[in-house]
Amino acid sequence: MPPGTEWSAAADRRFDVNLSILFTELPLLERPAAAAAAGFTAVELWWPWADSPTPARSELDGLRKAIENAGVRLTGLNFYAGRLPGPDRGALSLPGEESERFRAHVDVAADFAGSLGCTALNALYGNRVEGVDPAEQDALALENLVLAAGAADRIGAMLLIEALNRPESPRYPLVSAPAAVEVADRVNAATGLGNARFLMDLYHLAVNGEDLPAVIERYASMTGHVQIADSPGRGAPGTGALPLEDLLGRLRTAGYTGWVGLEYKPGDRPSAEAFDWLPREARAAR
Repeated sequence: MPPGTEWSAAADRRFDVNLSILFTELPLLERPAAAAAAGFTAVELWWPWADSPTPARSELDGLRKAIENAGVRLTGLNFYAGRLPGPDRGALSLPGEESERFRAHVDVAADFAGSLGCTALNALYGNRVEGVDPAEQDALALENLVLAAGAADRIGAMLLIEALNRPESPRYPLVSAPAAVEVADRVNAATGLGNARFLMDLYHLAVNGEDLPAVIERYASMTGHVQIADSPGRGAPGTGALPLEDLLGRLRTAGYTGWVGLEYKPGDRPSAEAFDWLPREARAAR
């Protein structure tokens, strides 16, 4: 079967490219145009400045201009989470300086996202810290997530809560769909805003061994964003064993009509060559 044939019906889906894992062979400001050249009209990002929750205005303006000039839409942005990929997994539940840095960052991220019409902000929960009571971290996390939800609501955006996988993130406490959804429910109960949603990353959930059709059936209505990569390997669809076309079909049947983020590694090839599974006409959002 020719590459992409099984995905020919995907044109009614809205795919975006995560520029923090794809096109990383290029400087940051060149990636939006590269995604556009590959046929995509939307992108998402982890917080691009791993060491700076509050970068200089010139850096924010430079990235904003690059996205606008490329003619792509920013659909999702992570709040500051430290070094990704790497040992860090979020700052909002870390006591002390990191939590303070997160608080100083929240409005900066929201203002940047809002200026580009971004409608989803992802808040990674943060690792457990040795010697700190998990209950203390959870209380701090809820406090900071309430702050983040308010900032997201101000720009008309969702706050996303993501489950990661235990093998790659052993100190991250949200390693199942129910755990992430429970946190989103707590945030909604605390704020009354109702804008905290589940980020359903099918790769992470698969590595955790979850029953993906059951997760979709149970949590599609609570899902604000979906991300995909094949497993094992976190490569492009077709490089592993996940039935991603079937799973996205199940999501569509369950009523999910939001964005599907391509958050996979390109492998030993330029990122522009890592989309042969998806027909070009299916890359531009409709």
